Amino acid sequence: MDKVRPKKNLGQHFLKDEAIAKQIVESLTGHGDYETLLEIGPGTGVLSQFLMQKKPWQWWGLDIDTESVAYLKKHFPAFDARILEKDFLSIKLDDMFPGEGNIGIIGNFPYNISTQILFKILENRSRVTEMVGMFQKEVAQRVMAGPGGKVNGILSILCQAFYDIEYLFQVSENVFHPPPKVKSAVIRMKRNKVNQLDCDEKLFFSVVKMAYNQRRKTLRNALKPMKVQWEQIDPDLSGQRAEQLSVDEFVRIVKAVPEQSTVSS
Repeated sequence: MDKVRPKKNLGQHFLKDEAIAKQIVESLTGHGDYETLLEIGPGTGVLSQFLMQKKPWQWWGLDIDTESVAYLKKHFPAFDARILEKDFLSIKLDDMFPGEGNIGIIGNFPYNISTQILFKILENRSRVTEMVGMFQKEVAQRVMAGPGGKVNGILSILCQAFYDIEYLFQVSENVFHPPPKVKSAVIRMKRNKVNQLDCDEKLFFSVVKMAYNQRRKTLRNALKPMKVQWEQIDPDLSGQRAEQLSVDEFVRIVKAVPEQSTVSS
């Protein structure tokens, strides 16, 4: 197989600029001393060719495209056993990589599932200590956005609660085949020192999602089912909206939710 046909239903836009590919690979820092490096959606191997040379990391490639997997196995036969036809969103990292070793993740992520990839990383934050990824520029900006920003959202709060995030560089649509209709950007996420939030983490996720799902409402109205005891914290917070709050302020709200209050996320 000499080439791979980009598939619209898989959101494939193959990076063709090797200089940018190398720049993405060199953005890895090894934060967390991981030895396992997982590439999501290697496609035609433009990143893979550089990642395979990186040490001390052991590279693995996951792709759901049968055509891409066949192409990679043909062009990189020495890594045949580590090129897997699997869906990152469906696998269990602890089953695939048993033990307690940390994991790094990298990829030119399909834009139609990029936010789901981030949520999956959050679910596995105890092991994923670094992520370098290409995203639609708007998604990258959303992940980075601080309190008060127009693009601030659920991803902003949840990612920033557990990772330090850096916007690295923008990428033109002209370096892809086929060119996407949007600009792209590469960001890096490094696990911070927060092993446990100072509140019920499951409830934290529920509160953040509920607040942002009704982001036009004040928090007092959006979080009414939570029965927040606003008098225990700054009452002024109740009049603000979700995008105005920081991670720490959400933590304070969660701690003011009565234990008997139950909601589904």
